Amino acid sequence: MAVRNCTEFLARRVLKYNSVRNTIYAIPTRASSWWSYVLEGEPDPILGIKDQFNLDTNPNKMNLGVGCYRDDNGKPYVLPCVRKAEEIIRSKKLDKEYLDISGLTEFTKASAILAFGEDSEILKRKRNVTVQGISGTGSLCLGAHLCGKLFPGIKEIWLPNPTWGNHRLIFKYANLQLNHYRYYDPETCGFDAGAAFEDLSSIPENSIVLFHACAHNPTGVDPTPHQWKVMSEIVKMRNLLPFFDMAYQGFASGDVDKDAAAVRIFAEDGHLLALAQSFSKNMGLYGERVGAFTLVCESEEEAKRVESQLKVIVRAMYTTPPLSGPRIVETILNTPELKTQWLRELKGMAYRIMLMRQQLVDNLEKEGSTRNWQHITDQIGMFCYTGLTIEQVDRITKEFGIHLTKDGRINVAGITSKNNHYLAHAIHEVTKHDTVPSVSPFSDTSTEPERAHAQ
Repeated sequence: MAVRNCTEFLARRVLKYNSVRNTIYAIPTRASSWWSYVLEGEPDPILGIKDQFNLDTNPNKMNLGVGCYRDDNGKPYVLPCVRKAEEIIRSKKLDKEYLDISGLTEFTKASAILAFGEDSEILKRKRNVTVQGISGTGSLCLGAHLCGKLFPGIKEIWLPNPTWGNHRLIFKYANLQLNHYRYYDPETCGFDAGAAFEDLSSIPENSIVLFHACAHNPTGVDPTPHQWKVMSEIVKMRNLLPFFDMAYQGFASGDVDKDAAAVRIFAEDGHLLALAQSFSKNMGLYGERVGAFTLVCESEEEAKRVESQLKVIVRAMYTTPPLSGPRIVETILNTPELKTQWLRELKGMAYRIMLMRQQLVDNLEKEGSTRNWQHITDQIGMFCYTGLTIEQVDRITKEFGIHLTKDGRINVAGITSKNNHYLAHAIHEVTKHDTVPSVSPFSDTSTEPERAHAQ
């Protein structure tokens, strides 16, 4: 009470003094907004496609932008093995306590085995540190921040051109310099092996290089096992840190071992590699945000020290990871019956995508297209680089209500047997009179001041 009376007395004296000078001063709450200088952020191009699709009134519209699997009715698909795992977990009446900073132990162990194989010498000698991440994006972030903070070499990462758009943001905000190496040949719609080998051989020693382990996003173009072996030798020769993004293990070919071949080739060749895993696609756990980050180290003792540093990063970011998703994954991977069912269902999803690719090529031929569309079936995984130009993408969206990214990438998992022919008809209509692309989607890879490829 005494403090309030004193404050009121002082306020009256100030006002009285200023009124004598014919001026009353008000004390401002703040001079101006702290954030008045902030510009509007660039909208996410893929999420923007969804908004554009929702506003489209075309009754035949198709959303082929967002990377989510759909069944042949165009509906979201929850794997039956996931439903069974959830029932098992509910029956146990488990608690909801915090996980350890590094995540659910049963999950991280099962994730590492899935990636490197049951007989991996790395796992037997405990030379890996594997921590739970928030899906693939979060796992990439953990690795990116570890490299940005502690990598002793050149703090720059070489990305394939093109690559998943979020890679640039993730590594940029971890204070790593971004560069590109050539990867995709728009003339053949395939892997440009010669250019990739040349660029990789020119990357400065002690740098970081990113690889898509399988089902390259956005192109769907993967190197052969022999080409992976050549790249492994180049990376070893240049003393580079290989960082793998494996978001589609098993979802690409239907075989989890085949899709992990690149990672295992590099591991067997002795690389101390980094690996980000995601279970969004291969288990359909999109909203559960389940992933893992692994770093292969020289020894078990070194792995323990690296894990302690990863825990520091996790603690600062979000303290502990989510609980529900990893319980589902580890229940499936550690229950033989459920794992067998999952592998069968995973193969079914992959095969449906392959079927949609073949049907699309067949339907294009029925439409009378004389173009070579073999790249559609040669590419693998969820995404396909159609080869459409920016102008053709604009036309197919405006005239047919088919929504895809500007670079011509489509989500093949969004196609159904009911609308496959409609898509083929639309592609044929926008391509039948064009022979030479007037606007290439590869004219610019980014707005960042980065080198297009190794010099």
